[in-house]
Amino acid sequence: MYEPVLVLNANFEPLNICNTRRAIGLMMTSKATLILNGRGYIHTVSTKFPRPSIIRLERMIKRPRIRVKLSKREVLRRDNFTCQYCGNKVPHMTIDHIIPRSQGGTHQWSNLVAACPACNHRKGGRTLEQAHMRLLRKPVEPPSSAVYIFARHLTQNQDWVPFVEGW
Repeated sequence: MYEPVLVLNANFEPLNICNTRRAIGLMMTSKATLILNGRGYIHTVSTKFPRPSIIRLERMIKRPRIRVKLSKREVLRRDNFTCQYCGNKVPHMTIDHIIPRSQGGTHQWSNLVAACPACNHRKGGRTLEQAHMRLLRKPVEPPSSAVYIFARHLTQNQDWVPFVEGW
């Protein structure tokens, strides 16, 4: 009952992900229709309900384009869990401010990178020039595309790919 279900807008744009229980509730109240049933059925005493994989809302929901939230997890994901100074992948990555906050650096996408603890310690509270270090890639805000946002669910739900890749 808690498997992820892709929720599409009335124009088939991916909106978000809910669990099976919420999806069945939306379908029973005629707020959503079943697009793909890839998981079989839930049997009750008198009826059976499809366990949806993808549902589509009946009414169009207007909402602004989603932006990726700035968090440690998203910075590490953007940088592919790789140190942006030496290129190593270690189990416990840290986040480094390129321009340290003590020197007026801000907490935004273009100033944050993933760093291994050794490189983060070596750089310390200095800028790149002061520490004689350089970045492997320039940090930018990740795309707010549906493929990037729903990427971690696409590996387990291959039937979602045609609906997500089109946006």
